[in-house]
Amino acid sequence: MADIQLGAHTIRSHGRTVARFHMYDWIILVLLAVADGLLNIIEPFHRFVGRDMMSDLRYPLKSNTVPFWAVPVIAIILPYIIFVGIYIKKKNVYDLHHGILGLLFSVLITAVITDAIKDGVGRPRPDFFWRCFPDGKDVYDNVTTSVMCHGEKSVIKEGHKSFPSGHSSWSFAGLGFLSWYLAGKIAVFDRRGHVAKLCLVFLPLLVAALVAVSRVDDYWHHWQDVFAGGLLGLTVASFCYLQFFPAPYDMDGLWPHAYFQQLADTRNNGQVSTNSFNLRPQEMDTVYDSPEGHAGISIRDTSPILDLMETGRR
Repeated sequence: MADIQLGAHTIRSHGRTVARFHMYDWIILVLLAVADGLLNIIEPFHRFVGRDMMSDLRYPLKSNTVPFWAVPVIAIILPYIIFVGIYIKKKNVYDLHHGILGLLFSVLITAVITDAIKDGVGRPRPDFFWRCFPDGKDVYDNVTTSVMCHGEKSVIKEGHKSFPSGHSSWSFAGLGFLSWYLAGKIAVFDRRGHVAKLCLVFLPLLVAALVAVSRVDDYWHHWQDVFAGGLLGLTVASFCYLQFFPAPYDMDGLWPHAYFQQLADTRNNGQVSTNSFNLRPQEMDTVYDSPEGHAGISIRDTSPILDLMETGRR
């Protein structure tokens, strides 16, 4: 059985066609980015904070262990590097394009939902006291006992954005998508019992979890904020991945749906040579390169065997 030759679907040969086909998706991504920017500009809901509530909001005002600029690097740039590395090796523009597009949708949808909920809920952060009274002199309304803040407005504004955690949701959205992607690429559910594959898949989730834990350690979030943010990001990542790729346990879990559809369309149009992509999408099988079955995965064309079986039935 001849190996399927990847390499005929490069950025130069198919990149423009793929990008043009998903033009509206890219426009939606731009709109999502604009919407998230507006959500960060508007003033969040200022939930009532009274004198009796301040005992749980007196945690120290600390800097971020994971700075804001590092979150896009961890959740977006790091997966990009892996996508590009696989493209350089396999030359599959469908995989590169849909990996990038799916990741951006995962992160931006999560960001819009997260910031919309932040503005709507207006939950005070654990360090709200020091944001409200930076000099430590607390002042309250004599009638309602509501806080009368005299701190910096931008700092107080951020103090009303505790739920859910943006660091957590962004990290799990980007790295959760990466975990799904790696699970498909290394065939983690091939029933061969290689626990090392599971460790590789869980590694991005561990990094996301550590980012989330840092938010509690820095007193920027309550544990509920972190839990909700992580769950939100991972849920959106799962939906976005399955929108573009088969499930990792699927026989065709290696490449995106569009790639197999393109192969089927090319075959139906009679444009495939016997030395290239002469296969049906449902006739692909995952095998191992080495005799021992421990090396990387490759794709083999099983259609000749199926054709022989069909001939035998006749």
